[in-house]
Amino acid sequence: MTGKILGSGFAALVLMFGGSAAMAQATSQAAAKPASSAKKQNIDQDIKMLRKDVRAEKSKIMLEALNLNDDQTKKFTAIYNEYENQLGKLNDARLANIKDYAANYDKMTDAKADELYKNASTYYKNRYDLLANYYDKVRAALGTGTAARFVQVEATLLNIIDLQIQANLPLVWTPTSGG
Repeated sequence: MTGKILGSGFAALVLMFGGSAAMAQATSQAAAKPASSAKKQNIDQDIKMLRKDVRAEKSKIMLEALNLNDDQTKKFTAIYNEYENQLGKLNDARLANIKDYAANYDKMTDAKADELYKNASTYYKNRYDLLANYYDKVRAALGTGTAARFVQVEATLLNIIDLQIQANLPLVWTPTSGG
């Protein structure tokens, strides 16, 4: 049953991110070209709405996959909402890094590529640490099996999101990359 839930959840996220492919491209193009502040504000609002939709879809998939009773759901939801808030802060930094990448794409330097890489590396390390921390919180509240399932489902969803984002970012070219 969990496989069916993740399968249908995967389809929903892919459909949502099918629209985000255009969003990522628009963000990249808007950042690379001078844009009016109204257009930039619209893109920022679109990204904010998309992120809200993704969080809601992730929560729905997570709760279906965990199959908790009402008391467990109440405990888990409080922890998961806290986790999602912390993840949102990390994702703000990730989005800023992607925007910085887009803004510098046509004039990429080795130093900027290093900076962007370090920012991305820090994001992934912090996200891993956050998930490990919340594994411990879910385990303390609901047991090891539920915590392990939480991490398994969350890691799958994060991988889907990562793949969609990365598939829509062009490869970097710097003076030393041979391109």
